[in-house]
Amino acid sequence: MQLMLIRHGMTAGNLEHCYVGRRTDECLCPAGIQLVQEQAALLSDMVPDVVFASPMRRCRETAEILFPGQPQILHPDLAECDFGQFEGKNYQELSGDPAYQAWIDSGGTLPFPGGESREAFIERCCRALEELVLSHSFETAAVVVHGGTCMAVLSELEASHTPYFDWKIPHCVPFCCQVTRTVPLRLKYEKRK
Repeated sequence: MQLMLIRHGMTAGNLEHCYVGRRTDECLCPAGIQLVQEQAALLSDMVPDVVFASPMRRCRETAEILFPGQPQILHPDLAECDFGQFEGKNYQELSGDPAYQAWIDSGGTLPFPGGESREAFIERCCRALEELVLSHSFETAAVVVHGGTCMAVLSELEASHTPYFDWKIPHCVPFCCQVTRTVPLRLKYEKRK
């Protein structure tokens, strides 16, 4: 079995470098739509048996453009992290905020104030993906989610044990992984040639 982890196209908040998480249900912006359309042409040879997605609009819209007409199986726990008080703000707006500075100084290990901890976020994303893999039959599945969701899954389940913040997840670029084990779920990332 193969999973293609794909981060959604850009939103207006992404272009402004805002924390766009679970509380902000933005749609794709025009530049995001254009990027997804361009990627759809490049991915036309990669037709998945099933499409899993976050229920957030940006993910559903991306999945529809990439894989038109394919039913989407949505799981609420694939949604982006809850950024709490940082939601919808960028680093410039947060500079000078003691809570933001404390979070930065912690290397991102503190929970977001009023939001989610990284550990809880990783656990819910991995649990959701494992549930989907175990409950559906497929050879190839597209998983259209968020950058943070991809980082969570890859940092926890991928064989290299690459740390969370070392995964750089561009918009609409598939990260193809072989499922090497289903219980517990384990993955092996395979760079596209």
